[in-house]
Amino acid sequence: MSDASRYPVPAGTHRTAEEIRRSRFITTVERVSTVEEADRFIRRVAAEFSDATHNCSAFLVGAPGTTGRVGMSDDGEPHGTAGRPMLTVLLHSGVGDVAAVVTRYYGGTKLGTGGLARAYSGCVQNALATMPRAERVERVSITLSVDYAAAATVSHHFAAHEVEVVGERYEADVTYELLLPGSRAAAFRALVLDLTRGEARLGGADEADA
Repeated sequence: MSDASRYPVPAGTHRTAEEIRRSRFITTVERVSTVEEADRFIRRVAAEFSDATHNCSAFLVGAPGTTGRVGMSDDGEPHGTAGRPMLTVLLHSGVGDVAAVVTRYYGGTKLGTGGLARAYSGCVQNALATMPRAERVERVSITLSVDYAAAATVSHHFAAHEVEVVGERYEADVTYELLLPGSRAAAFRALVLDLTRGEARLGGADEADA
């Protein structure tokens, strides 16, 4: 079962280029976390290749395969021959938070509607196949206070639960400011309460994407 709180994303901007029946296709892929970021990325690539015949695009914001925040544009190509095939590839790629722009410099040979759809989808597939990937992890912040006697025992389990210590204070008790994957939060809370016989104080659960 997939974990929607962590999934593959582009590690950065990635670009490929190929020639199909005399037309030059340049595919640019980037990680985007919001629809606004996707729009800015698409405008930036279109401005970079402002002399191109078309700058077609598609994006998916969210976990792989989700359709709540998606978009596409044929940018002057026949309806349904560019943006839709590109989006279909993104939706089935297993990658989330991703936007793609395929820039086309027309070379004088028409591809036909089927040929265009194959060209645009193939360009995105090829770019994703060589694209370096990172992992998006939805993290939550937790404040943990324990007495000094329990601090070493509790902190010993941080690494196993992917807990990052972002702050600590030594006063009457030891207080940690922690970040950890949201999918591990419930188990970690239960473990800490078990280790301290219910005496640990836990608070906070603010999300922070990585």
